[in-house]
Formats: sequence, C-alpha cells, structure tokens
Amino acid sequence: MAVRPPRVIVTKIGFDGHDRGSRVISATLRDAGMEVIYTPPWQEIATVVKLATEEDADVIGISSLATDHLIVPQLMTALKNAGLSDVQVIVGGIVPTKDEAMLMEAGVARVFHPGAALDDVVTDVIALTAKRRQLQGESA
Repeated sequence: MAVRPPRVIVTKIGFDGHDRGSRVISATLRDAGMEVIYTPPWQEIATVVKLATEEDADVIGISSLATDHLIVPQLMTALKNAGLSDVQVIVGGIVPTKDEAMLMEAGVARVFHPGAALDDVVTDVIALTAKRRQLQGESA
C-alpha cells in the first residue's frame, strides 16, 4: 500500500486578512508533493477543527501577521477536545519572541519567523507528519 503524502491545512484564524505568506507556503508545500488544503483568511476555530477532522490533516499551518497567533491556544484546546491532539500545529509569520513560549506551552510544534528558509518548512512538515502518524500507529 502506497504511503499517502503529508496532508496539510494552511489557514488564517481571526481577523487578519494578509494572506501572501500563507499562499507562498501553500505553493511550496504543494511543489514538495504534499496535499495542501488552503483556506481563505478569517476562519473560525470551529471551522478549522471540522476541516482537520474531515480532511484527516497531519499538520495545520497557521499564518499570523497581526496578532492572530494569540488565539492559537484556543485552537489547540479545541483540537484536543475534538480528539485531534495528535494533529501537529505550526505557526508562521510575525510572532514576537515573548509570545513564542506561550505558543509552545499550548502545544504548537514549531514557530517560523519571517525569512525562515522554505526548505526548513518542508523538512519540518515532513518530520511532523511522521510524528503524527507514529502517534496513530501508521507508517509515515
């Protein structure tokens, strides 16, 4: 049986409509052979959780430019409550250093700052997919 490629949701929660970064990441991950589910900006947390369930997402990438990273802990709680604590969450964009620890404590797997190498994002998403699938007992 062929191993399916990583399945990644790239989204923006909250009221930030700046989506250039999330579009670049989506294209990069697609070009690397991943299945990418891209959503337009302004998604509600419940919608992202529902989409993660329906799409069997391995990784959720949250893009933040205007402090929307501050509501990511609510997303992490909603994922846990939905039985999706194995879904790996990454955050990219403008995240002040003082907020990074809060995100990691909430369960975020990785924070990418502006200028992060796209190859590093791809490598980390592949590794996080393997981690999730190992937690589920399936092969990466």
